[in-house]
Amino acid sequence: MSIDDTRSRTTERPADAVAAVQGVLASGTRPARPGGLTTSLTFGWRALLKIKHVPEQLFDVTVFPVMITLLFTYLFGGAIAGSVDDYIQFLLPGILVQGVVMITMYTGVTLNTDIQKGVFDRFRSLPIWRPSALVGMLLGDAVRFTIASVVVLSLGLLIGFRPEGGPAGVLGGVALLLLFAFSFGWIWTFLALVLRTPNAVMGVSMMVITPLTFGSNIFVDPSTMPGWLQAFVEVNPVSDLVTGVRGLMNGVPVGDHVLVTVLWSAALVAVFGPLTMRRYAR
Repeated sequence: MSIDDTRSRTTERPADAVAAVQGVLASGTRPARPGGLTTSLTFGWRALLKIKHVPEQLFDVTVFPVMITLLFTYLFGGAIAGSVDDYIQFLLPGILVQGVVMITMYTGVTLNTDIQKGVFDRFRSLPIWRPSALVGMLLGDAVRFTIASVVVLSLGLLIGFRPEGGPAGVLGGVALLLLFAFSFGWIWTFLALVLRTPNAVMGVSMMVITPLTFGSNIFVDPSTMPGWLQAFVEVNPVSDLVTGVRGLMNGVPVGDHVLVTVLWSAALVAVFGPLTMRRYAR
């Protein structure tokens, strides 16, 4: 065999191999690229599977809401309203808001933990809608918030809460709360991408959540507060949320508080959504 024949066969074999591979790849129908909704729901299901494998994650949406509901109801009920039965009508919608808003910080803690493990580096390399990993996580957390709402409302009914707004008012109040919680979670996703450790995310989150929840109309009527604190309560978005949820559940006029809460929710997504995605892309 001549040297020229050997060179000819050597150059032909790679070409044949490439043609064979292309033939195999072209023999089937290429699957369509998944849409943003599909991938977001998939990542949402991933968030729920974490609860399946680590049931302790449900403690913050079951034990914590029960604890704060019983604690504040029986601690302040007699002193503020004269009786627990009267106070629970005022308190429960507010304590529901506080319980859900406080557990939204675990969105950022979970995301930061995934980042530390390198999981999101793999997600960013996938040919999918870029925000779906974050949106899916928030959707999965919405299920956790719903569980917390059911737990608090069930406990409230057991200890005397009677929503005059009926089932429609209760569902409307919970829907408004879930909308705000979903939007509020974008703050923690941004912090999770900026801060280095889950403990740092939790610490900063508590610094933000504590004045927003306690410096509101959850526990008492703002008219009893000093003027400077009333001014803060008036501009606090949690106060509008509490008033809207309380009005819907108790069947009283809510004024423009529901609309203001919706606008706050839209503003949070509009500001922290792009900030989060810009940081996520880096």
